[in-house]
Amino acid sequence: MTSSINSNDRSADYSAKPGPLTHSDPDCAALDLIIPADYAGLRLDLALAKLLPQWSRSRIQTWIAGNRVTLDEQVTTPKHKVWGNERVRILPHEITHETAFKPENIDLDVIYEDDTLIVIDKPAGLVTHPGNGNWHGTMLNALLHHAPQLEHVPRAGIVHRLDKNTTGLLVVAKTLEAQTSLVRQLQQRTVKRDYLALVVGQVQQAGHVDAPIGRHPTQRTKMAVTATGKPARTHYQVIETFEACTLLQCSLETGRTHQIRVHMNTIGHALVGDPVYGGNLIKKTGSAVGQLLANFPRQALHAQRLALTHPLTGQICHWEASVPLDIVALLQALRQITKI
Repeated sequence: MTSSINSNDRSADYSAKPGPLTHSDPDCAALDLIIPADYAGLRLDLALAKLLPQWSRSRIQTWIAGNRVTLDEQVTTPKHKVWGNERVRILPHEITHETAFKPENIDLDVIYEDDTLIVIDKPAGLVTHPGNGNWHGTMLNALLHHAPQLEHVPRAGIVHRLDKNTTGLLVVAKTLEAQTSLVRQLQQRTVKRDYLALVVGQVQQAGHVDAPIGRHPTQRTKMAVTATGKPARTHYQVIETFEACTLLQCSLETGRTHQIRVHMNTIGHALVGDPVYGGNLIKKTGSAVGQLLANFPRQALHAQRLALTHPLTGQICHWEASVPLDIVALLQALRQITKI
């Protein structure tokens, strides 16, 4: 089947209208709120204006437009409607590049390291790079602590990313020369990256998706297949088929943001547990399989294999990361219930 389509910072936690705050309040570095259920149907800016009467609605709109407000860890727009119980984080005061790029003592699962490269097995929940809503506690902060010389390499040597809740292999360059080599290899599509992906529905045979990916035209926190996007190509093979889902190996020919998640959703097989692209919309029909899939807390995606040319030696290097325990447990449960 082939488819072709053109920390340590202080924060406050509120579940209802907070008490008065002032701009000099040190707890204003980050504000964490939960939208009350009775605010359902309100625009985000209006809901926040009611929760934070000490700031004007126009100021709140400016923060939202400046990507300093996240709703369930996603940036959004002032007009976005809330439905209650969403988690909101607000950064009233801008956090600069200099304050974000600081070393932090965070454990890293390093599976290979030499004077040129570090290969890391990233766990779920770890953000790769500081950004809106995640200025601390990232893999970049951990790398700067693990290898202080990375402060002299742009982006601390990071040349590609994994989404926060995607697990698996990432390579980091320890020198400028290695970074240049890895970026060139990625551009030339010679880096091999294979992922395990559990998707909704039954995929009958191997294939590929060749469809350009760009920013979603109306939902700016999402990516989408769009004619104005960048070329993107994903190959997939069937590994195992279950009653309501399929385990695939997905191989990237390109490396666009959310590529596998977008491409699989495009062909009607969103990743199990994906909160953005529909994989968490499995109806709880009462079946054991339906319950398992609906309750899986993240997108079931794991960067399992990585191969590239070593920037210094010129040798082809291969690494493989063990399947994380949550996906192992899910697959074992699916096999016990019903395997076709």
